[in-house]
Amino acid sequence: MSPAAKTAASTTLDITLLGREYRVACPADERESLQRAVDFLSARMGELAAKTKSTGERLAVMTALNLAHELLNSQGDGKAAESDKAATREADPAAFDRPEFARRIETIAARLDAAMAEQEKLF
Repeated sequence: MSPAAKTAASTTLDITLLGREYRVACPADERESLQRAVDFLSARMGELAAKTKSTGERLAVMTALNLAHELLNSQGDGKAAESDKAATREADPAAFDRPEFARRIETIAARLDAAMAEQEKLF
């Protein structure tokens, strides 16, 4: 394998969603977590497709909307909820880091958008 091919292989991940293949940029140290996100998203899209009979772009948008809604609801609302989260983090350093989780989701979504834009150029 040439050095250029090695570099490309370590910075991309081939994924499949709804039977379509995409190549997304992905640092080597995030490949496993991105693959877990792909598996999760694929399962959620499959569940929503079965319930709504939606396909394609509409299914992707509806799934994204559902996931965003769940994320925002899980964050709670108001300052009391935020102070409770801070107290939990102080009491348990291993507690779930929601801002980091949200940042990673945004990063993954941006990568998927970029990959999908590249795929659209092919059609």
